Amino acid sequence: MTASETIAVERMDGPAAAQAEAEFRCVYAEAFAEEPYGETPDSVEANFRRFRSQVRKKTFRGALARTGDGEPVGIAYGYPLSPRTGWWDRLITPVSDELRREDGGRTFGLMELAVRAPWRRLGVARRLHEAVVAGGAEERVLLNARPDVEAAQAAYRSWGYRKVGEAHPWDGADLHDVMLLDRGGRAPAATSRC
Repeated sequence: MTASETIAVERMDGPAAAQAEAEFRCVYAEAFAEEPYGETPDSVEANFRRFRSQVRKKTFRGALARTGDGEPVGIAYGYPLSPRTGWWDRLITPVSDELRREDGGRTFGLMELAVRAPWRRLGVARRLHEAVVAGGAEERVLLNARPDVEAAQAAYRSWGYRKVGEAHPWDGADLHDVMLLDRGGRAPAATSRC
């Protein structure tokens, strides 16, 4: 048995994720305290104020990875983008109206994906990604990724994501790559590792 086989990934709807907020917070705070992210207790708290709002969405999908003894090791969550999403408005170079068109079910917005350092490079991130994406009928997945985090960039590219632009996702944010995965019935190769 490999280390990744001893890690269980549980899909969660909003109410279940809300109940597991402490575990989501534990993973987020540890993973994003590292450079180049440098999350502080205040920024973690701000993220979890948003999280409490996000889990109330009927379309929220989350996943939590835990070891056999219940220790949280990874998280992923998001929801389909509404027609009024501001995601596309944050790009520094505009994209076509067709690319930015949202109808509430076209695009799954992956808000967070994180794995604590001791459990990286075991396929946990891929399993979390698959857990939140697999249950939906959206034709594509959208995420923001820092260009200076090479491991994450390599994983996303190996899963089929392509860069469609650059954005400052929130006021004061560093520049992020806006990456899109066209699902079109094509699953990413299972041999990729993060």
